[in-house]
Amino acid sequence: MNDKMRINKPYRTMISVPGNKGKMHAKAAASNVDVIMLDLEDSVSADQKEAARRTVIDSLLSLDFNAKRVNLRINSLDTPFAYKDLIQVAEAAGDHLDTIVVPKVNHEGDIHFVGRLLNGIEMALGQTRQIRIQACIETAQGLAQVNEIAQGDSRISSLSFGIADYQASIGAGLVSLSGHGENEEQVYPGHRWHFPISRMVMAAKANGLLALDAPYGNFTDADGLKKSADLAKALGCDGKWVIHPDQIDTVNQVFTPSTEEIQRARQILQAADDRSRGAVAVDGRMVDQATIRIARRVWDQAVFLGQV
Repeated sequence: MNDKMRINKPYRTMISVPGNKGKMHAKAAASNVDVIMLDLEDSVSADQKEAARRTVIDSLLSLDFNAKRVNLRINSLDTPFAYKDLIQVAEAAGDHLDTIVVPKVNHEGDIHFVGRLLNGIEMALGQTRQIRIQACIETAQGLAQVNEIAQGDSRISSLSFGIADYQASIGAGLVSLSGHGENEEQVYPGHRWHFPISRMVMAAKANGLLALDAPYGNFTDADGLKKSADLAKALGCDGKWVIHPDQIDTVNQVFTPSTEEIQRARQILQAADDRSRGAVAVDGRMVDQATIRIARRVWDQAVFLGQV
């Protein structure tokens, strides 16, 4: 897969799959999710970390992931596991990985470290396909440094929001069993995470990166999931983590261009002159270059998904 294809592929849904559950890797590969994240962090107990690495390597080398993006979430860098996650998996199967997901990024130095280590691994193995980095913004410290983090390395391609750890870092109340976005209306008259998500999105888009929303914890609440995804899309997110296969279709639908969006994009692009830096008129309304760029992004995704 070339870099242009990797950039254009949608990132509507990213499912987290425990690294030590090989059967779940195969099920995820057969699903209609856009991105599979093989997880070595929260879903794997300390005594299973080594076995999980071996299972991940085996899956990367043996499974057909059907052209999906395949990411690896390592353990946080303040643990004794992260460096082994990076070295062992990237050396054994790095050419099958799209992105390293780095949890709890608090400083741009965290991204520097991961980037430098990947440089060495790829040089040693003669790999030319560069592994990307996704930085998880999960703490107050990370949010305060989010713009510097977004500029931390040329490998960084996306930022994602970690709602449960962010709540813990700021001392916010726990209002649901999972801590992942349910029952929010009971404690706050609005979108409680509007500011941190918007701040992350701003840093991502200012640096040409994708922005991903946190998962929604109650996988039996389809209405709550759709509302959460709708809000994330409205704030500029490109997609959302999911934690259960039943959530994939709902989130994919929200982040897939609608018929109306595609028609609107077609109308704008037909009227736009790519050589012009000014506004254009569409149905008696002035449309500026920023709107034209939005239309182009909608159109490109619709083309990739086979909608046009």
